[in-house]
Amino acid sequence: MHEGRSKAILLTTDPVTLARVYGDRVDRIAALLPTRPGAVTVADIAKNPGEFADVEVVFSTWGMPALTDADLDHLPKLKAVFYAAGTVKGFAEPLLKRGIIVSSAWRANALPVAEHTLGHILLGLKQTLHLARVVRQGRGYPRQSSITGAYGATVGLIALGAIGGRVVELLKPFDLRVIAHDPFAKPVPGVEFVGLDDVFARADVVSLHAPWIPATEGMITGAHIRLMKPWSTFINTSRGKLVREDEMVPVLRERPDIQAVLDVTWPEPPAATSALYDLPNVLLTPHIAGSAGNEVQRMADWMIEECARFLRGEPLTQAVTLGMLATMA
Repeated sequence: MHEGRSKAILLTTDPVTLARVYGDRVDRIAALLPTRPGAVTVADIAKNPGEFADVEVVFSTWGMPALTDADLDHLPKLKAVFYAAGTVKGFAEPLLKRGIIVSSAWRANALPVAEHTLGHILLGLKQTLHLARVVRQGRGYPRQSSITGAYGATVGLIALGAIGGRVVELLKPFDLRVIAHDPFAKPVPGVEFVGLDDVFARADVVSLHAPWIPATEGMITGAHIRLMKPWSTFINTSRGKLVREDEMVPVLRERPDIQAVLDVTWPEPPAATSALYDLPNVLLTPHIAGSAGNEVQRMADWMIEECARFLRGEPLTQAVTLGMLATMA
């Protein structure tokens, strides 16, 4: 444990979540540099600004406050913020403009999303959810089933960022083909790049991984869903705003063979009157694909490792730039 004034703090508006993410890992932070015990709020800083005058490093997670100029004036030596969560859009820009480093665990958060996606891809190729419903309703096994299976199947991915790229890696052991739509991605071995319409028309499973930015809002229309093959599956672990749900719902009513796996909606949760609760071919989950349970600790570990690199003067691997903000989720 270091002596002297604190050079690191854990800053949040949500101490419960902070404790859940960092837990006993606070001791590892304190082994790196002098760390003030307990969660800190902006009110604490404003009340006793002198106590925080030497702070150089902030650790945070969901609940990170957007620091104002006045807040930052109370942290004159702040050099880096290590954020054990995903998107930094709510707070990063003012920090970056002041030359303060912002590192995010968004790539760590991408890992469980990709794993969640892989599970539903494989279940979708077996038409598992549809057939489980048929068995329950008919109280017996159907005479014929509509199983596609993984062998020779086509999986379509929309966007090959941190999540989509990881899904590609996870699919490598399987005997299937991967097609993708991403106008900004570089060529990827084993992946055929196609138009957005082609992804929906050709794939047995379509999985959406594009970021939520103005250019992607409403990019998935009812017409796209209508293009889907019989007994295909649409997975959305991105954001609900990317899908025109008012157009998707009528198609899902018309096409009970299509299965929609929706971990995200707009709004969240859907309104109590939403048809998404009632459509038998919709699997609705409460935004669980990202880091949850033990997985949140991976994000803390990544940020502690990133801080160690920072203190050693080594290049950072998870730093965010102003240019990245325009295209990040």
